[in-house]
Amino acid sequence: MRTDRLVAVLLMLQRREQVTAAEVARELEVSERTARRDLDSLAMAGVPVYSTQGRGGGWRLVGGARTDLSGLTAGEARALFLVAGPASAATPAVKAALRKLVQALPEPFRAQAEAAASSLVMDPRRWGSSRVEHRPPRFLDDLQDAVIRGVQVRLGYVDSKGAETERTVHPLGIAAKGPAWYLVSHTETGRRTFRIDRVTSADLTGDPVHRPEDFDLAESWREIADEIDRKRTPLEVQAVCAPHAIGILRIGFGDRLEVGGTTTDGRIDVVIRGHDDYTLAGELAGLVEWLEVTGPPGVRDHLASIGNALVERYS
Repeated sequence: MRTDRLVAVLLMLQRREQVTAAEVARELEVSERTARRDLDSLAMAGVPVYSTQGRGGGWRLVGGARTDLSGLTAGEARALFLVAGPASAATPAVKAALRKLVQALPEPFRAQAEAAASSLVMDPRRWGSSRVEHRPPRFLDDLQDAVIRGVQVRLGYVDSKGAETERTVHPLGIAAKGPAWYLVSHTETGRRTFRIDRVTSADLTGDPVHRPEDFDLAESWREIADEIDRKRTPLEVQAVCAPHAIGILRIGFGDRLEVGGTTTDGRIDVVIRGHDDYTLAGELAGLVEWLEVTGPPGVRDHLASIGNALVERYS
């Protein structure tokens, strides 16, 4: 017997006061005999369902009972409550929904799940900072609702330069990058991304979103993230690195590092992206033992200047 069909029958019983085998058969596109067998199987499995015979008869849940459909194990229930607990960084709407689901769990699971809420603390502050960074932005739930419902939004927005604008956008998805949340949208000028903490108003219009047929949120976000990284670090430095130091460079520069091939002397070509000559030279100065910068000249000049300053002070 297919479990998904039995669950569908149980959901029908929960939605309606009573169902007949003919109704089950019609909705699930099976024979009445199969429908009756499914209903009998639910009763044999311990679901509080019973049948009444004669005209107007059918199948009902005892006392309108509601049966737990989560199928969660105790461990999964505990993990769920960690997401929904007070220390969580989830949005208020997500917390409320998950907590309601936890309350619908069987009693033994519920007690363990609720205990899990006090077993975890999340400190949203970074080391060396007193600023809390993980507070969900004000209009996050409204914009998520617009994405789910597929409706356009009249958006008030303040850009990075402080300019205030208002426009109608077609919400396509929401992405989180570290502590920041972004709305990916289609606009009159093409795809645009908005930091949700800069949104000043979000009015759902009810008009349907025009969603590109080939749109994929994950792929779109990868393109957006790559583009932002390039804008934040437009300078590229060429260098050669000792093979055993590549791991150090990966730790220090992450996605800003591109590793190339091996040179004739056994070293490895690398490209490192940064914001400007001076800043990147400062980052590279401590790697002089393993790294030789070959260009651009501006970075090499700053490295030489840093070296001269260090010799003058510490010689």
